[in-house]
Amino acid sequence: MLFVVLCEDKPGALDVRMENRPKHVDFLKGLGATLKLAGPFLGVDDKPVGSMLVLEAESADAAAEIAAGDPYALAGLFESVQVRRWNWTINNPDA
Repeated sequence: MLFVVLCEDKPGALDVRMENRPKHVDFLKGLGATLKLAGPFLGVDDKPVGSMLVLEAESADAAAEIAAGDPYALAGLFESVQVRRWNWTINNPDA
């Protein structure tokens, strides 16, 4: 099953994001095929203000557990995190 993890950064936390970015990128690369896609949301100034991940996991709880291990989450970057089941219907390379 696929899950989208939607993360909103705390206001004024760009420094936290940038300090933890190398560990975050390594974490994502280490997820292998579990991670389908990922990237930041951008504010009007084109600076990151949040993140979106699409994970393959057995359940929403399993996806949330993976997301909780992200160095960004561990550093307290996020104001909120949502995990939602997702059905990739258009341009899905596995369909």
